[in-house]
Amino acid sequence: MHTAEQDNINIKKAWLKFVQTGTINPIVRPVIADSWRRSYRAGVDPFCGVNHHNSLSEPQLDELLEKHRDFIDIAKRFMYNIYHFVKGSGFVVILSDDRGYIMEIMGDSDTLLNAVKLNLVKGACWAEQVEGTNGLGTALATKKPVQVSGYEHYCQRTQSWTCSAAPIYNGNKLIGALQMSGPSSKTHLHTLGMVVAAVEAIEHEIKVKRQNSNLILLNNQLKQIFLTVSDGVIVVNKEGRIKQINPVAKTFINNNSQKKLNTFINQIPTIEQMLQEGKPYFDKEITVSAGTYTNRFLSTGKPIKNEHGEIIGGVIFLNPINKIKKLVNRFSGAHATFRFEDILGNSPKIREAVSIASRAAESDSSVLLTGESGTGKEVFAQAIHNKSPRRNGPFIAVNCGAIPRELIASELFGYEEGAFTGAQRGGRTGKFELASGGTLFLDEIGDMPLEQQVALLRVLQDKQITRIGGDKVIFVDVRIICATNQNLELEVVKGNFRQDLYYRLNVISIELPPLRKRKEDIPLLFDHFLQETSRKLGIKINFVDPEIITYLQQYQWPGNIREFQNVIERMVNLSNGGNLGIEHIPKEIIIQQIKPNSLIKPLTTTSNDNIKIKELLAEKERQEIISTLLNNNGNISRTAKDLHISRPTLYRKMRKLNISL
Repeated sequence: MHTAEQDNINIKKAWLKFVQTGTINPIVRPVIADSWRRSYRAGVDPFCGVNHHNSLSEPQLDELLEKHRDFIDIAKRFMYNIYHFVKGSGFVVILSDDRGYIMEIMGDSDTLLNAVKLNLVKGACWAEQVEGTNGLGTALATKKPVQVSGYEHYCQRTQSWTCSAAPIYNGNKLIGALQMSGPSSKTHLHTLGMVVAAVEAIEHEIKVKRQNSNLILLNNQLKQIFLTVSDGVIVVNKEGRIKQINPVAKTFINNNSQKKLNTFINQIPTIEQMLQEGKPYFDKEITVSAGTYTNRFLSTGKPIKNEHGEIIGGVIFLNPINKIKKLVNRFSGAHATFRFEDILGNSPKIREAVSIASRAAESDSSVLLTGESGTGKEVFAQAIHNKSPRRNGPFIAVNCGAIPRELIASELFGYEEGAFTGAQRGGRTGKFELASGGTLFLDEIGDMPLEQQVALLRVLQDKQITRIGGDKVIFVDVRIICATNQNLELEVVKGNFRQDLYYRLNVISIELPPLRKRKEDIPLLFDHFLQETSRKLGIKINFVDPEIITYLQQYQWPGNIREFQNVIERMVNLSNGGNLGIEHIPKEIIIQQIKPNSLIKPLTTTSNDNIKIKELLAEKERQEIISTLLNNNGNISRTAKDLHISRPTLYRKMRKLNISL
């Protein structure tokens, strides 16, 4: 008897023994033996007929085919190739998903009819736990190529077939299996090799398609970034001719995308070095000519190289200097926070100042704020800015009195690198440039040196500056608000302030009243600052002596609102148990209000440096009672009436303060 035929008989006997006793004959290949055991544990009936229970319904099959459309389309080309080699020999080629459901089948018409009898049709499930040991199911279970021939099949109805199958992967993910099935008598070992080769080709095609999809996605993403990025982007070839340009960059060069860079960019040596030597550059300041206008940018450039490392071009990024300035101003606090609603007070003088300032905000004229120190000139300046059309631009404040006279020019107009000893590397942007598009607030303008007054006047007239040590004219669009506590008209007469500059700045003049001339606003200011300070310090104030307001209103407040706010903060810090009394008022405020009668001997006290506030208040009250008694010739009833207290209260106070008739 032929060896192959004898082997087939031996495998048949081993199969019968296993399904009857569960015992494995050593002649059974390990991969088949393991599969038989899994099939037995899954409860597969080796003698059952065709199983339709696990087949997909028509809607389910349609959904499956749609889900794997790309996979099927790729696999079908290779399925047709291997079917072409076995056409007319009774073989079929089958494709399944990762669960064992058949998605495509090819074969001769008569072979396909026989396959239908075995349920080898689209939508049928040939997983190992359903159909027992078979090519598709076992290849998916072991995740390895396998050939199952004749009686190696677990189910009796498929034992006349030989199935050669291999799993299919997309990267590391199992997505299905490919199988070639035919009569067991016609199968050759090379059949499995054909299937494995076809699977490798399918996996390669899937990989290429996946990479192409990723490249298309990446290209679309890069294209969207290129088109929507806020910076200008220019791609050039090695000769410096523009190959690609994004919409933002087009606006910088008047939409002319056919030019060479050297026709409109001044920093050509830097760019040429990048294109010739492959040396990138970062944050270089360049100017771009666009028609009659010249704009300045921070530019970064990087070379583009091919797969051989050869320079074939470069990409240039352009970021407008004005945009950088706005970011710097925003994050460095160069913006206005106060509005007209933040200016407290109902007195006629303060409301008149607010009214004039509010109207001034609507124009672009220069504003001169005058008033004593601490009256809130910068608050008004910020409020004007925030109501003006420039509200979205920067607000830059410069204290002309706090800058050394030799540094004022560099502070206002900036300087180029190497302009003078100690100049910052790369130069420095001046306050006029930083404020371009917004407001420049020049505080203490009366302290500006005469030589810089000339330069300031020129800027106000020409709207352009030149950095110290530079030769480029820079256009600036700035609204000027000035403030001073000096009488500029008098300074003009003295020769300390230029008359032409004074008239240029004093277009709209607003005088801010001192606090002593708007004492009716003190209760409102007190409530506001008390709440603000309590919240800031985390100290809750439960009670406030009403007499505090009287003392605060009688004080002259030489430091105005600034001093007032500091006094409130001091009182809150010294408050006892959340109660605010007269004893918490600073002694200098009390002392100013005590005017002893020269005819009356005051109480003996310690020196002014150590005097206690309660003693001062007692002395003031004692003198007030004595003065009223003298005015009324010692009449207790009239004195009590004038002091708005009862007779018993007056007697009690007189005993306490050691006053006798």
